[in-house]
Amino acid sequence: MLISLAHAQTAAPAGPADSFMQLLPIILMFVVLWFLMIRPQMKRAKEQKAMVEALQKGDEVVTQGGIVGRIAKVGDNYIHLEVAEGKDGTVEMVVQKAAVQVLLPKGTLKSL
Repeated sequence: MLISLAHAQTAAPAGPADSFMQLLPIILMFVVLWFLMIRPQMKRAKEQKAMVEALQKGDEVVTQGGIVGRIAKVGDNYIHLEVAEGKDGTVEMVVQKAAVQVLLPKGTLKSL
C-alpha cells in the first residue's frame, strides 16, 4: 500500500570493450610512470656503470663523499686515489670503484 514494488533492473553483460576501458587508466598510469621515472633512472645507471668501467690511471674524479683526486692504480673493485701531495710523497686512499660519482675533465685538479 504505501510502499510500491521495486523492480530490479538487470545490468547489461560487460563486453570486452568495457573491460578494456576499465583497465585503460591503469595502463596509462604505468606508461607515464615508465617514461617519467623508470626509464631515465635506468639510463643514468647504465651511463654510471659505463663510466666506472672506463676508469683508468690518471683520471681525475670526485667520489660520492666529495673527495677529489687523481687515480693512481685501478683494480677490479677498488681504485687508489691520490688526494694530496705530502713531504714524503703522495697521499693515497683506497676507494670502491662504485663510489666514483663524477669523472672530471683533465687538468681540473691543477686549477684547484
